Amino acid sequence: MSRTNKYVCIHGHFYQPPRENAWLEIVEQQESARPFHDWNARINFECYAPNAAARILDDQRWIVKIRNNYNRISWNFGPTLLSWLEENDPEAYTLLQMADKRSALRFGGHGSALAQVHSHLIMPLCNYRDKVTQVWWGIRDFEHRFGRYPEGLWLAETAVDTETLEVLASHGIQFTILAPRQAKAIRKIATAKSATPGDWKDISADSIDTRHPYWCQLPSGRRIALFFYHGGVAQEVAFNGLLGSGKNFADRLTNLFDNDSAPQLAHIATDGETYGHHHRYGEMALADCLNYIEDNGFAKLTNYGQFLELFPPEWEVQIHENSSWSCVHGVERWRSDCGCNTGGRPGWHQRWRKPLRETLNWLRDTLAPLYEREAARFLRDPWAARNDYIEVMLDRREDNVAAFLKKHARRELSYLEEVTVLRLLEIQRHTVLMFTSCGWFFDEISGIETNQILQYALRAMDYTHDVANVELHQEFIRRLSEAPSNVLPNGAASFLQNVVPTRVTLERVAMHFAVASLFEDDPADLDLFNYTADVDFFEKIEAGTPQFAAGRLAIRSRLSHAKKTYCFAVLYLGQQHIIGNLSSTMNRATFDEMWQRTSKAFRAANLGETIGILQEYFGPEKFTLSSLFADEKIKIIRDITDASLAVAESSFRDVFN
Repeated sequence: MSRTNKYVCIHGHFYQPPRENAWLEIVEQQESARPFHDWNARINFECYAPNAAARILDDQRWIVKIRNNYNRISWNFGPTLLSWLEENDPEAYTLLQMADKRSALRFGGHGSALAQVHSHLIMPLCNYRDKVTQVWWGIRDFEHRFGRYPEGLWLAETAVDTETLEVLASHGIQFTILAPRQAKAIRKIATAKSATPGDWKDISADSIDTRHPYWCQLPSGRRIALFFYHGGVAQEVAFNGLLGSGKNFADRLTNLFDNDSAPQLAHIATDGETYGHHHRYGEMALADCLNYIEDNGFAKLTNYGQFLELFPPEWEVQIHENSSWSCVHGVERWRSDCGCNTGGRPGWHQRWRKPLRETLNWLRDTLAPLYEREAARFLRDPWAARNDYIEVMLDRREDNVAAFLKKHARRELSYLEEVTVLRLLEIQRHTVLMFTSCGWFFDEISGIETNQILQYALRAMDYTHDVANVELHQEFIRRLSEAPSNVLPNGAASFLQNVVPTRVTLERVAMHFAVASLFEDDPADLDLFNYTADVDFFEKIEAGTPQFAAGRLAIRSRLSHAKKTYCFAVLYLGQQHIIGNLSSTMNRATFDEMWQRTSKAFRAANLGETIGILQEYFGPEKFTLSSLFADEKIKIIRDITDASLAVAESSFRDVFN
């Protein structure tokens, strides 16, 4: 068997469910990920970073080579995950960018990175407008990060229908990757020797020849190439221990070839996390596999773009509509109780999926005409502006936002009009994000993945109330109450218990600043994430353990540019005892008067009088340590506890000495 035209391609789909607090847009500490801060950090340590420097060992287990696996495989990273890497591990992020460039040198000008539908939505369940937005956002995110237009694009869960393929092809995407069971029928393409195409041949699950690509002819007259990965080997890699040996992995791939002299591609696609996270040292097995194939000349390594250029399809294919790689029922896992689940809770149902999908569809369809009506007052084409909003999502700097508004606005906007437009666009961003597939994939509606997408829904409703004074929350809760839970009364109970308390308002940010300022040498250094603080006045007095601080500041949203001025005073009494007061209506003269009286009382060590004066000016409403954002709260409680333990240790030493 000739090896000159035998090729191997391994694709890794690297993706994590979004974990960011939907208001702060940072991943807060997750106890289940210990000893790491969160699951992104843990999986990066186990998988993403190691694959950029994978070790290859000799028979004596000495390191003989270190390889960047991304240089030699095909891969895609979810945009939200890339955004996290860019912020939290810039070295790994840069190595990915370099790997795409190096793979292009290796594979005839074809970089190995693929784009992805932006927010991991199940495309067949999206309306046409959302499909276009998802593809365009994914393309522009890819261009922003890799400096080139993507040849291929990964579909979330490989979920596909003809309309989705039309959107890909209309945007210049040349190929995508599907599971073998998603192929319905194949036929030979007409050639010069055979003027008419062959007859369509129905194929059963997993019976398609995966060793070459297929054209999918579309109703519009366009076409797109489809690669169907080898399902059996992919399953063995993901679930059956094939990564126990890089050489066995290589042999399994190269054994897919037959003695035919025609070009053949042995290829698989799995979750990228297989290589290091799901299987410890999986990145080493992958590196060893690639090295073994190359060093022994068993086949040539390639990527999909290069193989497609070298060997265009000679067959065409029809797909199973509404099919995917992770649900044998098509796309039912994301809209019904089809029986597909994680297997971890055998007695649980997923009857909540259908009412959850219907509730979010209702919200989307309610918000669309409202957005169109309100945005049309300021924007020339509201839907074109939504598609183009990815430019702002990628770069929130003031000058870039101004350029975006200048491009799309009918006229120059006032400050309040600018806030309205940005809020409207944020409504649409969150309306898209709330359909992220992870919200339906797992077993229970009160799980963290579903809570995440419901945070996006809550943000969209809150912005709608701000912009149009339209109240949607109660109807949303009523509809969610029809979604049964396995552990709570229903989805509405989970929403009220797990989602609503996570809401962050400008007032909450001001409270956070007030409490955190007690424990910072310079409050100007406080990271408020999606918000900024313009401090007009701040002063802190320390009297041993007790501390007293007061300030006047304007809190501004980086997203909507909305801002509001607050006055605060906060008293620390030791341990976890904090009394804070906040007002958005107190004028400067009243604030100055309050500060003079309270600071005088505090300096005289009269805490009772200080608290009484604060109540006189601010009223009975107070906030406490619980107002802090999660990570800052953990940090401060740890500092307080450490200080208390140090005092206790010193006291015990005195006793025993």
